[in-house]
Amino acid sequence: MGKVSTAYLMTCAAIGVAGGVMLAFAWWLSTALFATVPFASVAIAGLWMMPAVIALRLIRRPFAGLLVGLVSGLVLTPFYTAGAIATTLFWAFFPELPFLVTIYRRWSRWLHYAGAVVAGVAYPILAAQSFDLWAMAFPVLVVFFVLCTVSCLVATWGGIVIADRLAAAGVARLARRAAPRSA
Repeated sequence: MGKVSTAYLMTCAAIGVAGGVMLAFAWWLSTALFATVPFASVAIAGLWMMPAVIALRLIRRPFAGLLVGLVSGLVLTPFYTAGAIATTLFWAFFPELPFLVTIYRRWSRWLHYAGAVVAGVAYPILAAQSFDLWAMAFPVLVVFFVLCTVSCLVATWGGIVIADRLAAAGVARLARRAAPRSA
């Protein structure tokens, strides 16, 4: 990983705080949807991945996604519960996973999408009890998984677009890792 610079930490903190603010609104919306139309709340599930995707794409350094997830959770904790930290770390793990598997040697765009697909499949399984997933008819179950996966893919795409535009503007230039391999 090399040295952990102040620029790296401050960039992760800025992305984490911005992500926490965005997620405060998403959390409220998700709670309202879950209380009224639980099935629809999964349509915005991918938003929880977006801060980590932005950090990983922009900074291209190990554990940037998890650090951003931690900061986002800390921002949310006073408004919700300490469980917000676990939630944001859970969602930050999936974007981080493909890069961890490659030992942070590849920073290809498709790895971001691989993390999104894993999250889109894993989340419904891990949250099955909350949604009473296994009681759903099979076609509805398939739509649920597809909706969650599409949400994660769209949020990942949005995170990549935001990160690429920030990079083009020169943001986080000092926090980036030297000469990353990218696609």
